[in-house]
Amino acid sequence: MTVVCEININRHFDHVHALINADQRQFDAVILFGTAFREETLGDRRLGPGFPPMFVLARDSQIPGVPAIACNAELALSEIVDYLFDKGYRRPGFMAGARALSTALGRRHHYANFWRQKGVANVVELTAERYSAQAGAEAARIYLSTTAPGSRVDVLMCENDILALGAMDVARSEFGLEVPQDLAVVGFDNIELGGAPPYGLTSYEQPADEMVDAIVAMITGKRPSETVVLPGRIVRRLSA
Repeated sequence: MTVVCEININRHFDHVHALINADQRQFDAVILFGTAFREETLGDRRLGPGFPPMFVLARDSQIPGVPAIACNAELALSEIVDYLFDKGYRRPGFMAGARALSTALGRRHHYANFWRQKGVANVVELTAERYSAQAGAEAARIYLSTTAPGSRVDVLMCENDILALGAMDVARSEFGLEVPQDLAVVGFDNIELGGAPPYGLTSYEQPADEMVDAIVAMITGKRPSETVVLPGRIVRRLSA
């Protein structure tokens, strides 16, 4: 029997308290999902020597001894840039969310690198303060209001779909832009809302089932506990 318990991190309940809570409940493993994590937290004296093994899901791990099970970001961004280049886009932009502490997405780096390989050296960078539609909207609003139409990017890759949806809303409702004619938008994750008719968001789908299967196999001892990266797929829609 498998029992899964979610422990939320917030300003009143930090990572150390969450890990202590998991240890007290005698869990077999701790999966870090959707959270920035400081390596030095592992050295906290309140964490005992017999702490259960940890894994990072859906992000890269920069923590020694903590394997990651993630989508292959390098392959994903290579496929995305190839697709956009073949569609004729030449003025790319990238919107990143809040910087991760110990778990990195790596998408910004690969996106810029693959455009350089295509002969496009300048990738405009936008930064959202959080991973939310509101933050994506605000980052797009600042960029579009301070950049002349003729100097704007022709395609905006967003670090995830939520940022992309916020950027699309602002581009269309506040600046009267057509997507993709005036500004193409691409997301990452392929959430359900992105596929709805008002958006038709081109995105990249992570191999969620395969990642979960891999991490369960590691926890149950059916495969070695080591970092694994798996391929996803482009989901082509009308936004780019």
